[in-house]
Amino acid sequence: MKPMTSWIAALFVAAALTGCANVGPGNGGPGEMEIRTGRIEQITLTQMQTNHDSGIGAVLGGVGGAALGSLIGQGTGRDVAMVAGVLGGALAGNYAEKKKYDQPQEAQQIIVRMKSGVLVSVTQPVNQNLSQGMAVYIEGTGGDARVVPQG
Repeated sequence: MKPMTSWIAALFVAAALTGCANVGPGNGGPGEMEIRTGRIEQITLTQMQTNHDSGIGAVLGGVGGAALGSLIGQGTGRDVAMVAGVLGGALAGNYAEKKKYDQPQEAQQIIVRMKSGVLVSVTQPVNQNLSQGMAVYIEGTGGDARVVPQG
């Protein structure tokens, strides 16, 4: 009976601690996003690496490898062939997915002069609505920053 009491006490402590968790914009809660204003100084075409690692290639390759491995041998040999097929198929499927979908995409490096005089550089997918001298907002910070036209 004592171990059950310990588990119940631990459960209540965990529930109490999660109730004290701080929920804000960085961890899924509502919050503010910093929006800065400025003018575009320069736009340079470039490329940015995409990351489309969904894992579907590995899963489909593994399933196909298991199916092919199940056709080989009997008993333990068949099990080994299935495991080898899953591993080989998953690696091949992942490689094929990366080769087809993980290609660089066209992007722009946008340099914005803020009202304070500071220059900010943002690299993002091409936005044809942006041009040099245009008044813009910079939404967000770091890798999530985006330049959007004002108004």
